[in-house]
Amino acid sequence: MKRFISFLLSIISVFSISTTAFATDKTIVKEDENVQVAKSVITQEEQKKLESLPVEIKAKSAVLMEVTSGEILMEYNADKQLFPASVTKIMTMLLVAEAISSKKITLADKVTCSSNAASKGGSQIWLEEGESMTVDELLRATAIGSANDAATLLGEYVAGSETAFIDMMNERAIELKMKNTHFENATGLDDTTDTHLTTARDIGIMSCELLKYDFIRDYTTVWMDSLRDGKTELVNTNKLVRFYSGTTGLKTGTTAKAGCCVSASAERDGLHLVAVVMGSDNSNDRFNTAKAMLNWGFSNYSCVTPEINKKDLKKVQVVGGKVEFVSPKIPKLSPVLVKKGEEEKIDIKVEIEESLVAPVVEKQTIGNIKISVGGKNVAEHKITAKNSVEELGLWGYMKKLANFVANGEMKYPKNLDNA
Repeated sequence: MKRFISFLLSIISVFSISTTAFATDKTIVKEDENVQVAKSVITQEEQKKLESLPVEIKAKSAVLMEVTSGEILMEYNADKQLFPASVTKIMTMLLVAEAISSKKITLADKVTCSSNAASKGGSQIWLEEGESMTVDELLRATAIGSANDAATLLGEYVAGSETAFIDMMNERAIELKMKNTHFENATGLDDTTDTHLTTARDIGIMSCELLKYDFIRDYTTVWMDSLRDGKTELVNTNKLVRFYSGTTGLKTGTTAKAGCCVSASAERDGLHLVAVVMGSDNSNDRFNTAKAMLNWGFSNYSCVTPEINKKDLKKVQVVGGKVEFVSPKIPKLSPVLVKKGEEEKIDIKVEIEESLVAPVVEKQTIGNIKISVGGKNVAEHKITAKNSVEELGLWGYMKKLANFVANGEMKYPKNLDNA
């Protein structure tokens, strides 16, 4: 009997090892599997807040934000500090996107895996020390599969070390005025520290910043992909990518400390929204809450691009210039967020200088456009000079005076005494 049990255990052991090997070669560990999340407890005050909201929110905190303006349309415990789990990787991807935009790195760069990156647990693509992947591949693994080893390696490549990258994350958070955020890693893993914290509002801020980089959608909107010639499968942890119309991203996160979180962004008819949900009891609650918030936002708000009345765009006289007038140049106006049915409340005020003194430089500010909705100022744009105008100078004045006299535009009195 003992021999039989021993034989059975050896078979189980071999099967376990082979399964692990298969997972290493073929699949990515999903961040949402086998995570035990403690049920959240809310106070009476929080319950009252929840009941006052237009949709059901099953989370510890939540925010609905318009991406272009950063305006908050709905919030619940927006500034409550919580563990963000892998939603942390929004900041990681932002710093990578900024490094690419500034040409510090490129998507084609090959990056060699360090022992530190290879040691990361949780969701991963099983990077081995010394293995090389491109920034593009690592970004795919991070955005789609939430791979902790890939995210760490990207951070090391951008900043030189994981520690230096964490410093960059915190510095960028300060620049973005994410007042209640502190990062301790690039992944969101539940490490020994309890100071890796942020808020729904701050996540919304960094989400809006990341969405400024259009190319990031090439990663955050992909449902399935693969690496290593198809040997490593990537499945997006954000189910909304597959099932919610207009989804543009962005990132999920689940750990025992954080619960189930998501920063879900979507765009419809020019209106771009991001719904941040933190600390849901389960995955369905976070996605249902995010969908409810987005649906409410799309049903109640719209983005309208203001149109300038061309009659308000008069040429500006230039005193003492080689050319008498300069034409105004109007910038491309950003869409304005309004409640549906209040589009008529958009007011556009154009202010342009009556005259300018030469010289005038091209792109010089010569006026501004103020846009308000219901009396509230929502946007302001500069009007600039379309062309330069050089100063006339003494010789120019003399020449101009001579032309006036020659054309009979200036007449001298015959009798100076009668002048």
